[in-house]
Amino acid sequence: MMCAPAARLIKFHAKETAIPFDFDTVIDRRQTDSLKWERYRDRDILPLWVADMDFCSPPAVLKALRARVDHGVFGYTLPPRALVETVVGMLAEEFGWQVEPGWLVWLPGLVTGLNIACRAVGETGDGVLTMTPVYPPFLTAPGLSGRELLTVPLAEADNRWTIDHAALAAAITPRTRLLLLCNPHNPVGRVFDRAELAGLAAIAAQHHLVVCADEIHNGLLLDPGQRHIPFATLGPEAAQRTITLIAPSKTFNLPGLGCSLAIIADRALRARFQNAMAGIVPHVNALGYTAALAAYRDSREWRSALLDYLRGNRRLVAEAVAAMDGIAMAPIEATYLAWLDCRQAGIADPAGFFEQAGVGLSDGREFDGAGFVRLNFGCPRATLQTALARMRQALAARR
Repeated sequence: MMCAPAARLIKFHAKETAIPFDFDTVIDRRQTDSLKWERYRDRDILPLWVADMDFCSPPAVLKALRARVDHGVFGYTLPPRALVETVVGMLAEEFGWQVEPGWLVWLPGLVTGLNIACRAVGETGDGVLTMTPVYPPFLTAPGLSGRELLTVPLAEADNRWTIDHAALAAAITPRTRLLLLCNPHNPVGRVFDRAELAGLAAIAAQHHLVVCADEIHNGLLLDPGQRHIPFATLGPEAAQRTITLIAPSKTFNLPGLGCSLAIIADRALRARFQNAMAGIVPHVNALGYTAALAAYRDSREWRSALLDYLRGNRRLVAEAVAAMDGIAMAPIEATYLAWLDCRQAGIADPAGFFEQAGVGLSDGREFDGAGFVRLNFGCPRATLQTALARMRQALAARR
């Protein structure tokens, strides 16, 4: 089945709504060199691991890409003026964040931004602090940049993951220069509130830390009415010490097109970041820019429909996990990723156990979260239901 923007009726929250988007059709991604699906080539294992979705990208993106391909010339491409204007307008409208066009630094990927931030801040041997569990590149980027990784666990309280500000402050050394923040958080699914972020800002100011904030999931808040707060909007001082990383790739399912950006208000910090990029970071490709513009400017209705569908999938995951002996999950506020606690299940290798049951999940050890697995529910409901049934059956068979 290929992507098609045909209209159909999709059931959301027990009522039918006519929308021109289809998230239910299962699209065969085998034989497309998909990283997600190639891991289990020729094996009956449903891949719910790496964070890309099994949905077609928005129709506006597909239309824009077809038009750009029809042009036929793919030379070196500057950031389109319309894309810069759209990003600046989007940040103002959605987050009340007034950004200057000159603050934008375009990147071929967000992970590139994490690594460049580590190289741009401090010197060899300086400390980079982050909170775990966390997206694996947070744990590898400091070492790849000749920096020392410092980690502090997120606190677990009342079935909720929170920032332990006291532990974080205690972990800072005289050589700590950079704090890596993931918000909305991957993998625990938190959207940190203003009080939590203000506490971080105070610590950063007291210890003169630069904050690199990965906010790539800011368009995937699942609770209606909840608002993402960019770290750089906490005040003028926070803005001057922040490198914010965003991209359309997660929200609009474009990770293979390689278009991200850093937002850096402070001129000196921005210059250090750009100097660290010089000669090693390639430009964004023409199709990446094209897709980003169509996503941010022309795909809001698609995103709204996606979020509604993901809420339904989140509900299915929560109901299934509640029925699984020894498995627990804190509420998911954002992303399409569920962080499953298997520590009470008596399974030495949860990822391996579920893989044997026909479900490929991310191993929590890669996030510094032994005993956990991460489940990607950004897929058609039929795929998710089959995967959850396999997990339940495997756990039941152990009894």
